[in-house]
Amino acid sequence: MFINNFDPVAFQIFSLEIRWYSLSYIIGILIGWILSKKIFISNNELRDRFDDYITYLIFGIIIGGRLGYVIFYNFDYYMSNLIDIFKVWQGGMSFHGGLLGIVFASILFAKKNDHDPFKYLDVVAIVAPIGIFFGRIANFINSELYGIETNLPWGVKFLKIDTLNRHPSQIYEAIFEGIILFFILLLFRNKGFMKSPGMISGLFLIFYSIFRFTIEFFRVPDEQLGHLFFNLTMGQMLSFLFLLIGAFLTVKKNET
Repeated sequence: MFINNFDPVAFQIFSLEIRWYSLSYIIGILIGWILSKKIFISNNELRDRFDDYITYLIFGIIIGGRLGYVIFYNFDYYMSNLIDIFKVWQGGMSFHGGLLGIVFASILFAKKNDHDPFKYLDVVAIVAPIGIFFGRIANFINSELYGIETNLPWGVKFLKIDTLNRHPSQIYEAIFEGIILFFILLLFRNKGFMKSPGMISGLFLIFYSIFRFTIEFFRVPDEQLGHLFFNLTMGQMLSFLFLLIGAFLTVKKNET
């Protein structure tokens, strides 16, 4: 059994608190950026444009992630407290919202440069698991998105929550949605699946959705929502939808 009583603040500069969650975003983006340019982009023109694209990407992640959380997870509260929508530092980001933000930003940037947006999205799909890994580790440190009660020997006590032994669902997600997903996509890339733009993006949606849907069974649902249709969580419902989109995209791109 492991006892989690981590401080969500990594360090403090005067009165400015630097939190692990913020660092996870920064580290994930930086590593993904470097790997993309050094390894995963073979097109010189795409590589030259990638630095400018990152700015679009960051805005897409932040705006999409925040709006996704507002719309999917806490709509009633934010409609009554509109100013709180802008208080990003208080927490509340949605992965699926951030993903939609990335897609929208990529379409805008690609259209501006007369490129195929899937050429950008495929690169992002390969490195995204790195950011997901660091994000889930930050969730673990913050004692958020924690799991249901368990008697398994690797159960964790999140002292900021209660004294129950719980599934470390954040670690499950870090392993499957981060490490394992990264190597799966790397394997498909090495087998030439990036030759058809959009294939890697579709495969990312499929495998991420399967992992997320499954692990959510071990996670406590969002307090303000609980379980919804067919006793599924909002995360599972969104994952199922994105799984269908990924399957459609993969089939369609495989035909071209």
